[in-house]
Amino acid sequence: MFSGRKHWSLAHRRWLAGQKVEQPAQPIVWQDAVDAIADAAARLRRLDEQLLAIVPSWSMAPVVAASQAMRGVSFIVAVTFVAEIGGVRRFDKPRQPMAFLGLVPSARSTGERVRRAGLTLAANRRARRVPVEGAWTSRSPARVSETFAIPARGTAETIRDLAWKAQIRRCARYRRLLATGKKTPGVIAAIAGDGGISPAIGHHVEPVT
Repeated sequence: MFSGRKHWSLAHRRWLAGQKVEQPAQPIVWQDAVDAIADAAARLRRLDEQLLAIVPSWSMAPVVAASQAMRGVSFIVAVTFVAEIGGVRRFDKPRQPMAFLGLVPSARSTGERVRRAGLTLAANRRARRVPVEGAWTSRSPARVSETFAIPARGTAETIRDLAWKAQIRRCARYRRLLATGKKTPGVIAAIAGDGGISPAIGHHVEPVT
């Protein structure tokens, strides 16, 4: 069993290369599986490089750049979200984008009685995963790490302030919901429904026309 910190790191690959198997066919199948993963990783790197080259000329490039001021929102996360959902300016209220992604509770009503159920999980699954992944950063105390401070430096002060306020709000809400006894996945879903990528940022940035 690999005892290192990160799978598919250089240390992990060296560990894989040193594994011994008994049957003659096993090394062939083993190496084929390792090569398939290496090919997939190389393909992802090529796609990332293409995105880095293409996005600056995209009309939504300012929205992508501003979205990265949010903690937990990397370049790929921002591009995915903006490409899938488009501009948030078409939504009138902050929670409407999350409703569009299915990150709000479903409800059934009979007369005056309303029953709440699980998330609707409507619309695009790929776009819905993005705010959920970003919401997991709320488990840690609010802070501006060097990783996310670098892309935020080129954004306007208003955008940075919105991102910081959103982070403080989400971290506080995470602790508050967790203290009530709610399970972590449910808390994360609630945080994501509050805006994985702050809709307020999208309303302050205009696409290039």
